Amino acid sequence: MAHSARPATLRDVATAAGVHPATASRALNPGTRLLVSQDTARRVTDAAARLGYQPNPVARSLRTRRSHTIGVLIPDLNNPLFPPIVRGIEDRLAEHGYLAVLGNTDADLARERLVFAQLRARHLDGFVLATATAGSPVLAEALAAEVPLVLVNRTAQDFPFSSVSVDNEQGVRAAVAHLAALGHRRIGHIAGPQDASTGALRLRGFHAAMAAHGFPRPDSAVSYASAYSLEEGDRCCRDLLSGPAGGPSGLTAVVAANDMLAIGCYAALDDLGLSCPDDISVTGFNDMPFIDRLRPPLTSVRFPHYQLGTEAATLLIERIEAADSPVKNIFLAPELIARGSTRHPAAAPYTPSTTPATPAAPATPAATPATPAAAIPLRRGQDTA
Repeated sequence: MAHSARPATLRDVATAAGVHPATASRALNPGTRLLVSQDTARRVTDAAARLGYQPNPVARSLRTRRSHTIGVLIPDLNNPLFPPIVRGIEDRLAEHGYLAVLGNTDADLARERLVFAQLRARHLDGFVLATATAGSPVLAEALAAEVPLVLVNRTAQDFPFSSVSVDNEQGVRAAVAHLAALGHRRIGHIAGPQDASTGALRLRGFHAAMAAHGFPRPDSAVSYASAYSLEEGDRCCRDLLSGPAGGPSGLTAVVAANDMLAIGCYAALDDLGLSCPDDISVTGFNDMPFIDRLRPPLTSVRFPHYQLGTEAATLLIERIEAADSPVKNIFLAPELIARGSTRHPAAAPYTPSTTPATPAAPATPAATPATPAAAIPLRRGQDTA
């Protein structure tokens, strides 16, 4: 007897399970499955499996006016910080029947606007943005169009969007406090781009920490990176150590606004014939995966990347399902992870010179060892409306 090649429909599944098609639809949708009993949901899913039923997402979106697809915009696909954040977003969205579509903007405003427009044309249900900057037109466009949107690893005080980020100021304060405890007094900072909340808040935290410890804070002790890149870390580190006339003298440590900038410092120090941490201690921010494999392992400010993603996805689902849900700004607690890139300052700190630097002699076994890896917890995160 010949069998029909016609694919199974939702009505076929409902008939096989002995329920109404609307009930079958609710049972097969992760977002509405709780509206039916466990027994009914099991009978429907078993029937769907026997019949080989495959939902038609296009037909479903036409019927519900929802695509169950979320756009996730990130500034740099090459930055190891973002994969665990995106994984957290994807996993939480999948629990609620949503699919994430990734867009890389290369931290370029024109590209960000183009990618955002292209994804909006596909009738996505909402967006998670890790790209928000002060000059971005996307936030204003999303607000005007009432597009559900949540910021991750970014904040935007001028817009009523929920956000999930780390407490950036407190993280940098911890880095400076760690260096102060080791005996450093002359500390430089490589600041991130000031149009991003991460760069501005980490710079604010550096200034506040230096003032709190009573340390000198000449303007030339800060070098401003135009991007969170290895190249900018290299350039800014050279800028700090050479300094203009009247610039910083005798720097013994550099606080970088993120790990990519800190790795750039490693390259600059190597080219200058200097040693980290014997001549210059270096700290980063983000504690990216594999950062402990550097030589020396990088002291960095850690925060839960995966949780950043899950929290952002949760806030977006809340906003999609209830447009009048309150705006929430969640700050996750950072912790400083002390590793081999920081130690007490040398007896003769590095001072800019017109003569080539002489590489530092290798440390003897009797020398004071580098600070061992240790987690220095700060405070609990806060959730403010």
